[in-house]
Amino acid sequence: MELGVGDPAPEFKATVTDGSSIRLSEMLSLGDGVILYFYPRDNTSGCTVQACDFRDSFGRFMDSGWRVIGVSTDSAQSHQKFIDKNSLPFELVVDENSSLHEAYGTWREKSMYGKTYMGTLRSTFVIDSNGTLRWVRYKVSPKGHVDELLSELEVV
Repeated sequence: MELGVGDPAPEFKATVTDGSSIRLSEMLSLGDGVILYFYPRDNTSGCTVQACDFRDSFGRFMDSGWRVIGVSTDSAQSHQKFIDKNSLPFELVVDENSSLHEAYGTWREKSMYGKTYMGTLRSTFVIDSNGTLRWVRYKVSPKGHVDELLSELEVV
């Protein structure tokens, strides 16, 4: 199942790296929107490029009212190492059971070298303060993705 622009964003309560919980509706009640991006694995080349691009543009997103949150199936310990190594200023959701991935349609069958497995489809969702999906991209490329998003949202 794929979500599209105009759909309501699936509500979630999730654990972040420090063990605390975040809830989509609570974040949106503060008046900001949420950029929720799903990536396959901490400390891999493409995921590091993408995370560092979000890091480098983090201030621009925040100044324009957008909160950035990354999601993968990695553990809290793996996330913390990824945050520390790359000085990431945003939260990473621990989704080890892939339930948030499934809610957003990013947990898919993939194949590599003739073997099939379940994994993350690199994707980004922009959720406005009303809880509506404003921008949806599945199968994004890590390089240049954040620039495309900045342009689309007209973030200066």
